[in-house]
Amino acid sequence: MRFRRACAALVLIAGTCLCSRALYLRAKAELAGILIRRAWTHSLETGQPHAPWSWADTHPIARLQISRLGYDEIVLENASPRNLAFGPARLLSGVQIGEPGNLVLAGHRTSWFKPLQGIAQNDSIQLDWFDSHRRLHQRTYTVNEIRVVDPQDVALLAPTSEDALTLITCYPFGHGLGSPQRFIVRATPLEENRVARNNGSTK
Repeated sequence: MRFRRACAALVLIAGTCLCSRALYLRAKAELAGILIRRAWTHSLETGQPHAPWSWADTHPIARLQISRLGYDEIVLENASPRNLAFGPARLLSGVQIGEPGNLVLAGHRTSWFKPLQGIAQNDSIQLDWFDSHRRLHQRTYTVNEIRVVDPQDVALLAPTSEDALTLITCYPFGHGLGSPQRFIVRATPLEENRVARNNGSTK
């Protein structure tokens, strides 16, 4: 009887610890999201990059929106494993934000890019970013290719002569243990880049 009670107590303690850790991680992620959006707003006001917290090795570089999916996330610089825990981020192998060529953004299949499972051909994607002259730029892209590929297939991640936006995440979506493939969305600009804000003033 004592053994059974001891086992039940251990299970209860373990369950409490797991629940507490889950709540902690969720609260941490929500706080990080608030700080990242605050840093993005600060960047728009000053025209300079701002880290979301003092020890961060990244900063917000863009805002990514897919209106049909109700998607709206801030993009971080440098898609390292640590930074991807806080949001979608730019792969350094692609062009820098605002430069011509193939801009590649990565995100986790369980969180930031999970909504991509609902994306469709011809969906519109809007990307906002600011330049060194404190101007906010907006560009609208149209989805023209959706592919599931093996990790070794990096054709859509290669440099392009034309402007392109490429979103990549692991596949299949969800919290399953296995993600042997990659889900890639390729979009091309619908219109020329336009300046939406200058020196922090609205249109």
